[in-house]
Amino acid sequence: MPAAVPTDEIYERYLKKAISEINELGDELAREGDELRVPVLGSGHPLADVFLLKYAPQPSEIQEGVAFFGRAGQAVLKSLQRLHVDPLAVYGTNCLKFGTEDPADAAAWLTRELHIVQPKLLIAMGQRSVAFVNDLRFPLSDPVDPQTEGAVLRFTPTIGALVTPDVDESLDDQPSKTRFWNAFKALGPWWAEQPPY
Repeated sequence: MPAAVPTDEIYERYLKKAISEINELGDELAREGDELRVPVLGSGHPLADVFLLKYAPQPSEIQEGVAFFGRAGQAVLKSLQRLHVDPLAVYGTNCLKFGTEDPADAAAWLTRELHIVQPKLLIAMGQRSVAFVNDLRFPLSDPVDPQTEGAVLRFTPTIGALVTPDVDESLDDQPSKTRFWNAFKALGPWWAEQPPY
């Protein structure tokens, strides 16, 4: 009888596979772009428990080519710290990778990202992100209700969903920041219930 493979070795194999697949996706996106159209790639852990999703990249993200670079990323990082959520267990991306592409192309890329990362929680930021996720018709998924800000619901049998306002649109006035925080803070209790590794 063959010896059992240790759990950490299995995890390392999944991690190597996820890194390879994320890199392949990044290479494919780079080939789709040019000097004037640079893709904004997802950032974070390739097997993250938490998958942050905004609709479209902002100018600072486009300039750097990295999702959640700039004000939104800083706001989310501060929020994660307040909630005692390990930022190394988070992956962030945009529905649109260039901000201008056909949504059907972007849908295929986002579907691949979700399959690669296999998160436990998808945080859809803003109504356009929620609609985009629902249009994916992800396998075994329930539609995400855009009116359920701040409640963790079922998305698939293995992925929950949390709806928040669009973080980019929430940064410039206090009532919007408060509304974003009131929805996003549901991540804290959800995170605290996750089993340790």
